[in-house]
Amino acid sequence: MTSSRYIIGLDLGTTNCVVAYVDTQPADTEPPAIRLFQIPQLVAPGNVEERALLPSFLYLPSTQELPQGSLVLPWTDELSFAVGTFARTRGTEVPGRLISSAKSWLSHAGVDRTAPLLPWGGETNTTDLQKMSPLEVSAQYLQHIRQAWNAAMAQDSPQHRLENQEVFLTVPASFDAAARELTVQSAEQAGLPSVTLLEEPQAACYAWIEATGEKWRKHVRVGDVILVCDVGGGTTDFSLIAVSEEAGELMLKRIAVGDHILLGGDNMDLSLAYNVQQRLAAEGTKLDAWQFRGLGQSCRAAKENLLQAEHAESHAVTILGRGSGVIGGSVRTDLSYKEIEASLVDGFFPRNSIAERPTPSRRVGFQEMGLPYAADPAITRHLAKFLSQHRSPDSPHSFVHPTALLFNGGVMKAAVLRQRLIQVLDGWLGQDGGEAVRVLAETELDYAVARGAAYYGLARRGTGVRIRSGTARAYYIGIETAMPAVPGVPAPLKALCVVPFGLEEGSQNDIPGQEFGLVVGEPAQFRFLGSSTRRDDRLGDLIEEPDAEIEELTPLETSLAWTGQEGVTVPVRLHIQVTEVGTLELWAVSRDETQRWKLEFNVRMEGGE
Repeated sequence: MTSSRYIIGLDLGTTNCVVAYVDTQPADTEPPAIRLFQIPQLVAPGNVEERALLPSFLYLPSTQELPQGSLVLPWTDELSFAVGTFARTRGTEVPGRLISSAKSWLSHAGVDRTAPLLPWGGETNTTDLQKMSPLEVSAQYLQHIRQAWNAAMAQDSPQHRLENQEVFLTVPASFDAAARELTVQSAEQAGLPSVTLLEEPQAACYAWIEATGEKWRKHVRVGDVILVCDVGGGTTDFSLIAVSEEAGELMLKRIAVGDHILLGGDNMDLSLAYNVQQRLAAEGTKLDAWQFRGLGQSCRAAKENLLQAEHAESHAVTILGRGSGVIGGSVRTDLSYKEIEASLVDGFFPRNSIAERPTPSRRVGFQEMGLPYAADPAITRHLAKFLSQHRSPDSPHSFVHPTALLFNGGVMKAAVLRQRLIQVLDGWLGQDGGEAVRVLAETELDYAVARGAAYYGLARRGTGVRIRSGTARAYYIGIETAMPAVPGVPAPLKALCVVPFGLEEGSQNDIPGQEFGLVVGEPAQFRFLGSSTRRDDRLGDLIEEPDAEIEELTPLETSLAWTGQEGVTVPVRLHIQVTEVGTLELWAVSRDETQRWKLEFNVRMEGGE
């Protein structure tokens, strides 16, 4: 698909989706210009407008809620749901029918992400609410984009349809192999059978290079370590990119990524909502769970307005009432800038020391099966852990010293939040004998990831700078130790390295010197582990006693079918492949190489069917 006319960068965000593209024919500029695709969407019942942002919200109206024709788009008949601006607006008024944060659910290994779960905690006293799976919701966003593109850009040219273009779809760097595979599946379900995945912090760096042009080489130097701090609607993503020199040219290499931290704008909206709820309760007004969901959406709008507007002191917040049980009519109050500053700046970016670590979660016997948000909201404590984890053993410093800082993500559009993080980071560096960090000029953060993905597509065609990366973490298969059964003592688990850190896309290898006995015709489970900090393990290394740096991930499950050989133990070896699109495949191969079985990711929760 390298000959496609258009190169597409697609940011499937927690809060917004964005599409950037390059028209390579004819190339009237050098390099070809990157443009934003204006996405048609419902902004009100029956009213379609083009917007650069497609809000990642899906609304499921009741049967008689809207007049006929309210949910018609230019390329389709009446739909049973709405996505985009109108969905977000209407969901504030009827929160029990609004689906948000589907991307966060797509990465939640504790639930069946192919099951109809959303809206989570939605209306239960109705029969016309057809819930959807995180996979399906993500596919609906992508399908909307595909159909909108095809209606606008390919009416008379089937070869220009989105599914026939080179599409680069972004994911958090911290997404594990299962979440990446699910993202590819959502694209396939949306009619995009061939996409290439790109990590969002890398896309942000590409956007900075594209915006800076050839001058980017004047803003960094050999030996620099760029910290990409990406705080979006659902996740906090840290990456380190090193600047080196090869054949007289500056080179960029991604050297570290952080753990998957479910912490971002969604958490901030909840924090503000709790503050308003407590204030209203003290004034004698009690909100029920349904109203609290709506309050969270209203606080999101107030937060965005107050953090981006100049000299605004407060923003009105409205909570709709329903019936006379709790509140008969609407409740109106104000959210002040001072409240936001106290809650978000000090709550999410406190002035902690580099030695402080995130507070571990408190384990309770019964837990609600919602999103596994980070237990500690302090982004600066998570950053302290990340920089300390990736310190080189021979470094004279107590943590990695980033020399340059690049912001990304909608949360970091707020100048007050950027300034606090810079102050904290500079304080750590100064105390450890380092220099203040240089802040790289930010691009338009709403569009940076999509634009960077499009630039990456150009770079793959030879027009632009490439960041060397490979796999963002090392992966392992758990090997149960052969030992006599001992009551109450489980067999120790060893960790076999099947994917070293930084393995390049397109690589494939046999796991050397290892055979496993599998019973065909019966399900087998592979314990799957990963590490974002162990960078010296090599393919085939067997870790006798895995430490805390190696964490268990989503298991792999397969049932090996071989006609006439049911119940037989088959000697197999493992073959690993990191595909060109950025997903991971594991294969079991029989000793005589006549049989091959792909080990499928288990995207359901453990114990599920």
